[in-house]
Amino acid sequence: EVQLVESGGAWVQAGGSLRLSCAASGFAFDDYAIGWFRQAPGKEREGVSCIMSSAGTWYADSVKGRFTISSDASKKTVYLQMDSLKPEDTAHYYCAADPIYCTGMKYWGQGTQVTVSS
Repeated sequence: EVQLVESGGAWVQAGGSLRLSCAASGFAFDDYAIGWFRQAPGKEREGVSCIMSSAGTWYADSVKGRFTISSDASKKTVYLQMDSLKPEDTAHYYCAADPIYCTGMKYWGQGTQVTVSS
């Protein structure tokens, strides 16, 4: 059974930092693209960042220079380090995985809430 379990979401003041974790199981971790997406109330879901061993990393323009994605294959976990957080980063953050690329993700986690206050 494929599982993606996110953790690390919290309430934080603007300018603060958080690290989200996505623990994966049930699929070939090294062969999959794993990404972070977010959805704020009343807005569409958007891609935040993605990592794939064969293609490197990708970041949305809105988070470049502030967020860093990384992967620990030994723990089958992907991290999203979020620094210099802004109120507009407030959203439910989801981890997702796909065997081909960072779009049309096949598997999704339940998400974790990040709230940034001004």
